[in-house]
Amino acid sequence: MTRLLACAAALALPLAACDRPGQGTSVTINADGGNTLGSIDARSGEVKIDVPGFSGQIKLPRVQLDATNFDLNGVRLYPGSTIDAVDVGAGEKDSGVRIRFTSPATPDQVRGWFGERLGKAGFTLKQDGAGLTGTTEENKPFRLDLTGDGATRARGTIVLGG
Repeated sequence: MTRLLACAAALALPLAACDRPGQGTSVTINADGGNTLGSIDARSGEVKIDVPGFSGQIKLPRVQLDATNFDLNGVRLYPGSTIDAVDVGAGEKDSGVRIRFTSPATPDQVRGWFGERLGKAGFTLKQDGAGLTGTTEENKPFRLDLTGDGATRARGTIVLGG
């Protein structure tokens, strides 16, 4: 649990430094069975932690994470993208990471962006509908799901591991 609290603090501290207008980015840390151990609400900036032996909440300024805040083996999100939510599974069975984002490009452009760069970073990928599936350089499961959001935007979800 100490490691989990440190993880939650590591997520919360950078967010305390700025308050940007707009929606913001939500972050959740979940245990097996769907129990939320920690969360940051995008709209209010409220941070909640609920682990055995400690429960509390504080309010921090909102922040909107973007392409510059994302690095997957040296690969950033498509330029101009914003991160809508980060969900971290902290249990033994649910240990994956899910990143939801919005990009100022079509799903085909975003898929091409990731396919080219992640391939050079050691990922093994294949096209799967509008997205990509495969494995990371460490042979862990990887999935990129993309949908259109108007004529020139895409909504995506990256799933790593579990």
